Formats: sequence, structure tokens, C-alpha cells
Amino acid sequence: MNRLIAFVCLALPTLHADEMKAVVSGSTLSITAYGKPLLTYQMQAGPVPEGVDKQFMHGAHLHPIWSPAGKIVTGNHPPDHYWHRGVWMAWTHTEFEGRTPDFWNMGKDKTGKLSGEVRFVKLVKQWSKPDSAGFISEHQMIDHTSGSEKPVLNETWEVTASAVSGEKPVYLIDLISTQTCVSTAVKLPKYHYGGLGVRGNAAWDPKEAVTMLTSEGTDRNSGDGKKARWVHIGGDVDGAPTGLAVLIHPSNFRFPQPLRLNPKNPQLCVAPSADGNWSIEPGKVYVSRYRLVVVDGKPDASLLEKLWQEYAKVEAQ
Repeated sequence: MNRLIAFVCLALPTLHADEMKAVVSGSTLSITAYGKPLLTYQMQAGPVPEGVDKQFMHGAHLHPIWSPAGKIVTGNHPPDHYWHRGVWMAWTHTEFEGRTPDFWNMGKDKTGKLSGEVRFVKLVKQWSKPDSAGFISEHQMIDHTSGSEKPVLNETWEVTASAVSGEKPVYLIDLISTQTCVSTAVKLPKYHYGGLGVRGNAAWDPKEAVTMLTSEGTDRNSGDGKKARWVHIGGDVDGAPTGLAVLIHPSNFRFPQPLRLNPKNPQLCVAPSADGNWSIEPGKVYVSRYRLVVVDGKPDASLLEKLWQEYAKVEAQ
């Protein structure tokens, strides 16, 4: 499996040797760049904030993700959506063996019962190299609606992080999700959510505190439900602007992919199901490739387009 790691051709030198590290501690794996935190991968279900029901415990996601200036750009367990979890992959509206498990809204049911669950299975490998660090892990999407646990999809994550220094330092995080059916097909009816989810920093929770920008020049209102090559979410953290962009690889299903840009909170979703009914079939792999770009300052459309053009040249194999 290739890692789709390409260095950005912006005449910027990469950081020096031995500066990228991936370290496991308990239920988390952390990646640092040049001695500074870059991301944390929550493997097994992590703790919830005080006063939050344990039914909202979840793992298999990235949070926190830091900017080069040390600002956190992701959020987890926000009061309005306790099931939002940094950066994650999950399907919302599904049909499996005549049932409808929901893997996105984990813990939302007021009865305390899970409809569906994304569960961390194991860490396959990790690496620390002079210019990158990363890991490969396995997840499983599990249906709880039949009265017992029924595995639905096996998923492999391959995550590679790198850092580019210069006048405007940039963190790059490549995420490759590979999903396969455990048994029968998973139907995915048309729905505006489901796929790659991103929840922004809690500082952006007020509606007016977050901005979104797409490759088509649209914002959170005009870009919602539209397709794009990339999308940026950001706002001020500790008095200065920062943010995270999702670059969508052209090999992805239904590229350019539809976006759900939440009108009320700092959350977005790259949602292929918004384009119509489809399914993941037995014997076939469903691969999603994204590059997360974390950079301080206000969104720079020119920079993000250059980064996407470079990413788009990386062959998917």
C-alpha cells in the first residue's frame, strides 16, 4: 500500500534529519515535528469530559491536530455534538442486512444504545523517519442493531505526516482509508453526511467565529452541498488566525466530491453519498485519499491550490 507522500514543490526546505517522530503512549500515538506536537491519534476509546455520558467514548480518530505555531485546530466532544471527534471516517445513513446502523452519530441515541460503532482494532505498524512519521492501523465498523455485534466493514488507515519549513511553515497529513466488506454489501443511500468528518477548535463554536473556503471560491453558505477539490476551515485561536484544509485526491470516488459545510457549528464533511445512492460491495475495496494541510494565518487560496496541484500528481496505487 503506497503512502501517497509527495513533497511540496514550493522551493521550501524540509526540516532536518531525526525531527519526525511517532510515539505510542497508552491508548494514543503522537507524532511530533522538530520537537513540536503535530497530531495525536486516539486508538482505543478515550475519556470524555466531566459531566459527559460514557456512551460518547470513542476512538479511531485524530485529535488534537496542531498548527506549526502550536495552535490546536480540531475539536472533540463539543457540547452541541458529543459524537464529533476531531478528524474521523464514518458513514451515517446505511443499509446492512435490512437494518440501518449509523456509524457517525455514536452515542447520540437517548436510550444509551449504540446503533453503529467505529472501533479501533489494532496498530499494525508505526515509523519515524528523517522527513516523515506515521502509522498503519485497523478499524472495524460494527452494527449493533441486531441485538448483537455484527462486523460490517473492515478499514485500514495509513497516515503519514511531514513538515515543510520556510516563510510559511506547513504541516501535511496524508490519510488513506481502505474499506472492505466483512460479508454482504453495505448500501449507502443518498444523504448529506457520511465520509470524512472534521470538527474545528472550540474557539470557533460561535457561528461568526469560523470561516470556510472551497476551491471554487465558495464559503460555508454557498459551498454547502457543492463539489470541490479542497476545502478550508479556520478561525482565530488565542488571538491569531489558523486553520486546516482538506485536499481531495482526484482518484477518489465521485471526485470532485460533495461537501457538507455545517451552517451552525465548525464542522464539515466530505460526503460522497450526497451525490446519490451507491454501495460498497464484497470483493472490492473502497479507497479514500485525503491530504490535510495545517497552516497558520488566514486561508490562502493560491497556496492551497498549489498544494492541491502537487498532491493531484501523486499516483494512486
